Amino acid sequence: MSQSIIEQLEQSQIRTDLPTLNVGDTVDVHYRIIEGNKERIQVFNGVVIKKENRGLNSNVTVRRIVANEGVERIFPLNSPKISNIEIKRHGDARRSKLYFLRDRVGKSRRLRDRRRGMQHATVVIGSQKAAKAAALAQAAAAAEASE
Repeated sequence: MSQSIIEQLEQSQIRTDLPTLNVGDTVDVHYRIIEGNKERIQVFNGVVIKKENRGLNSNVTVRRIVANEGVERIFPLNSPKISNIEIKRHGDARRSKLYFLRDRVGKSRRLRDRRRGMQHATVVIGSQKAAKAAALAQAAAAAEASE
């Protein structure tokens, strides 16, 4: 019985206004920083390399490169200090943890975009190429004949 009360309290504190993040996404995390009596929002831009779903204790690890040094930061998703999370790019990750990005430098650090599927659709190969050329020639001939 006491467990259900704790679960009810946790469910009431879980945030629902944040987007669903996936590993490999490039995100902007808007984080509130309080210095003395001043409050400001700092944006942390990076790639999500790890995601832990633990209900109220869910968090993501975001990695970015600053002055050729890797910086990783762990953000608790249900924290009131996170004001907003923007997804800039959806990366195509085939693993649940992207720790291999720690060893990469330069352009090899980038992940492919998840929306890459249709760029090869316009490539015409083999006999299809000959059939398309014949169809274009036939259409050109029909256009000349009608003039």
